[in-house]
Amino acid sequence: MNEFTEIPVLDVSAIHSGDLQEKRALAQRFAEVYGTTGFGYIDNHGVPADLIEAVFAASKRFHDAPLATKMGVELNRNHRGYIPINTSTDVNSKLADVKKPNQSESFMVMREDAPDAAEVVAGDYLAGPNQWPELPDFREPVEAYQSALSDLALGLVEIVALALGADPQHLRAQFSPPTTWLRLLYYPPAPPIDDPELYGSAPHTDFGFLTILAQDEIGGLQVQTPAGNWIDASRIPGTFVVNVGDMLHRWSNGRLKSTPHRVINRSGMPRYSCPFFFDPNVSTDIEPLPSTVTAQTPSQFAPINFGEFLRSELEAGYQHHKKP
Repeated sequence: MNEFTEIPVLDVSAIHSGDLQEKRALAQRFAEVYGTTGFGYIDNHGVPADLIEAVFAASKRFHDAPLATKMGVELNRNHRGYIPINTSTDVNSKLADVKKPNQSESFMVMREDAPDAAEVVAGDYLAGPNQWPELPDFREPVEAYQSALSDLALGLVEIVALALGADPQHLRAQFSPPTTWLRLLYYPPAPPIDDPELYGSAPHTDFGFLTILAQDEIGGLQVQTPAGNWIDASRIPGTFVVNVGDMLHRWSNGRLKSTPHRVINRSGMPRYSCPFFFDPNVSTDIEPLPSTVTAQTPSQFAPINFGEFLRSELEAGYQHHKKP
């Protein structure tokens, strides 16, 4: 894997176009960037700036609320609700010996499932409705933002398929319906004592398909290069940071990189970010796409079931999911 010193910017306006040639050109660029860095900024994504501002305002409104209000919607077994500080730890990190919890708190929203939805009736893992705090001007902007990001992610699925020489319709079918996670994160300022084992978010790779991140101007996100250096991924106005997760790394047979990253907030100020994780349906079995397997590049990964993988990750990393 080639060393890199900066994170590229991609113009993704082609996802809103019906021009296949433009999409193929974007797919080629996507393959180059995510086959090298695993991270990129995307521009001209089509999500309105006022909607992004609205979801940050909603996040601040939630995190400024009394603790009793937040604890009233504490994280449940379906992974929806408030995650207090010191309750999630990246114990499965392959990148650091993580013993201390992440120094962040968050509110998690997943796909909204009605009680009579097919996935709920079937007992699919994590299927269910969201929990909503009793706050004004909260649920509506959060749901609108999640809907817009889901549409953007589906557009990127087609680009990913073209980048890997796969059938876009086949790949999109693995997201019917998708597993989505919108996490409204708050990182308090770091404590005065600089503890090398204490992170806002410990070094890790994302376990899913794609992550689309909106962040504030405070900074703190860092991406690890193949040589082990850490480079800043500061906010570029008007863009999202998008990175590949472990499931897409597997689907691509290792072509697209799931790159380590971390968050350390040394600014002396609170930091807010809104990562959106777009993943396949929990029933999906993931193995390298046929288009990525050749005599020269045999399959590197055995099949895994995404739902089973999720269960093991959540039970290991979150107090709320640990078995009694």
